[in-house]
Amino acid sequence: MKATDARSLHGHVVRELGRRIVVGDLRPGDVLPREEVLAESMEVSRTALREALKVLSAKGLIEARPKTGTRVRPKESWNQLDADVLSWRCASMPTDDFIEKLVEMREIIEPAAAAAASRRRTAAQLSKIDHAYRQMEAAQNSDEWAVADLSFHNAVLQATGNELVISLFSVIESALGMFFVLSAQTAGDFKYSLPHHLKVLEAIRRQQPEVARKAMQGMIADSQANLHKKRKGSAKKLPTLRSK
Repeated sequence: MKATDARSLHGHVVRELGRRIVVGDLRPGDVLPREEVLAESMEVSRTALREALKVLSAKGLIEARPKTGTRVRPKESWNQLDADVLSWRCASMPTDDFIEKLVEMREIIEPAAAAAASRRRTAAQLSKIDHAYRQMEAAQNSDEWAVADLSFHNAVLQATGNELVISLFSVIESALGMFFVLSAQTAGDFKYSLPHHLKVLEAIRRQQPEVARKAMQGMIADSQANLHKKRKGSAKKLPTLRSK
């Protein structure tokens, strides 16, 4: 499920209530205020509120029961792979926990994806990876770099030719985006990892699966080491990304 557009009225309610549930301000078993009270407190119409509650119900966060009202569901019922839920959870984690879990997820997915991309990529897919690399090379600031970095990793997943792997990007996009922004902001030189990306690109270009796998593993390990090293003397918080 794609991230909810927080700019709409019901999107604003989805984001605010969803965030409160995920961070624990509203706990499993808690009953939400009556519809008219909740709508007034959030300064939205009851129609917008109902639409928002439908979205949150689809994400597994709440359920409406006759006579007992709308309750927050247990965490195990939440759709943890929903783009919004994942984003809210990552944003609420202590930064070190976020880094460890993201690194572990990347280690499972991305080296294998790089190897698969090197075996199956088409000329057009290689061109997209190369274009993203050139955007990273030309980035003038850390924000531009993070956007290009995300495009690079998306292009690698697309080049696997595996629709199940490709679909993972929509799930992990928000979390990866936070990771890349944090990494770029933390690094003294936000382009420090450019050589690692070039190694991945060239391995995919030359169709060398094991070289691509090892290059991606090296990139992930290097970014983890950089973040841990830089964080020893700082308390930098996770960046907040707006839902698309």
